[in-house]
Amino acid sequence: MLRTHTCGELSKKDIGKEVTLCGWVHRRRDHGELIFIDIRDAYGLTQLIFDPKKDRSMHKKVHELKSEYVIQVKGIVQERPRGTINPKLSTGEIELLAGGLDILNPSLTPPFEVDKKLEISEETKLKYRYIDLRGSGMQRNMRLRHKINSSIRGFLERENFVEIETPFLTRSTPEGARDYLVPSRLNTGKFYALPQSPQLFKQILMVSGFDRYFQIARCFRDEDLRKDRQPEFTQLDVEMSFVDEEDIFGLSENLLKKIFKDVAGIEIPVPFPRLKYSEAMEKFGTDKPDTRGTKHAGENNYSFLWITDFPLFKYNKEEKRWESEHHPFTACKEEDVNLLDGKDLGRIRARSYDLVVNGAEIASGSIRIHKREVQEKIFKTIGLDKKDAARRFGFLLEAFKYGAPPHGGIAFGLDRFVTIFTKSNSIRDVIAFPKTQKAVCPMTNAPSDIDDKQLKELHIKKAK
Repeated sequence: MLRTHTCGELSKKDIGKEVTLCGWVHRRRDHGELIFIDIRDAYGLTQLIFDPKKDRSMHKKVHELKSEYVIQVKGIVQERPRGTINPKLSTGEIELLAGGLDILNPSLTPPFEVDKKLEISEETKLKYRYIDLRGSGMQRNMRLRHKINSSIRGFLERENFVEIETPFLTRSTPEGARDYLVPSRLNTGKFYALPQSPQLFKQILMVSGFDRYFQIARCFRDEDLRKDRQPEFTQLDVEMSFVDEEDIFGLSENLLKKIFKDVAGIEIPVPFPRLKYSEAMEKFGTDKPDTRGTKHAGENNYSFLWITDFPLFKYNKEEKRWESEHHPFTACKEEDVNLLDGKDLGRIRARSYDLVVNGAEIASGSIRIHKREVQEKIFKTIGLDKKDAARRFGFLLEAFKYGAPPHGGIAFGLDRFVTIFTKSNSIRDVIAFPKTQKAVCPMTNAPSDIDDKQLKELHIKKAK
């Protein structure tokens, strides 16, 4: 056993015990012959004392120690002298008088100090992400993200949801952004696409009779990036059969109430207020209003708001055609169905909804179309003839022939949600290995060149 305790575990009750700790050299202080070292692991810090009078054999090893060396230390837990207690540390009342030291691995001097509040370029932090992740801030963010995921899974399991994984390698069905394409070696000239969302598969699962599905899903979009966007991101994907908007709102509100209670000990009031899209635009000039300080705000720092009744279509002036405001699988209001055959498509309201908190959209969803003839009409309206619709979405239309239930769902952007929860400046602060704004990973140098042998196997040639 390499260690008996973690570096955040020891307290006054352990005084007199012989223990073994492992971790990184966090900080070193030389006070004459006495050398103080803080050892750090994922759980905290413990102060070590090396007294050469007690053990001369360690003297040389101790003087070798530098920042981020990985060490194992054996010693006796003792109470800190009066006046040296550190109330900021869980181990602040004790220290370890070292009686044995092993250097498990040396370290180069890092490009920046762990937990030093210095201005470090994002490029440097991402290039040496493994150093950045050692810091207490990133450790805290990653562990909080884990707690959120755990809370989500526990809540949805109690609500009879089934977690089902959907494919990463699927066909290209562009949903507004560009697909990431993957060439097939075994099917010459054919390509898979990485999913922008599990949208079609989760609808197929409803046709399959699973009733309540969820997935913490990886999604991919080849688009221009901003601080709140990444080429690969994570969303909580939820779909239910035999539901309407009220079912989605109630489930989502209770889920968020549970997350805030579990993770932060915060009680958020439900139900959340609602605004129609037209009202939000008239009052705030945006469909993502920050309502803190208004009558729509909640008893805390998080102001939630549902935006409903979005337009079903928007007009693309450049291409002179109608497009789906969200995606072409969204149902319209029952009272607006007759407008689908008219010319004023801008008046048709969608059964879609966004959840906004503090001016940021964290979730979006809709009640879906479940009738084949209606889905075909929507495809035709946005410029897809029967041949194109069959080529791109034929498997969905085929499934709708076999008894598709009414269904709807919602997807939460987990990266964005955790960013708000942690009050971080960017979603890169809550993702373990994010990309830059140019979709590059400085640590691995992805994307990278591919050698000619691999290209030949895929029947691909580079353009000159």
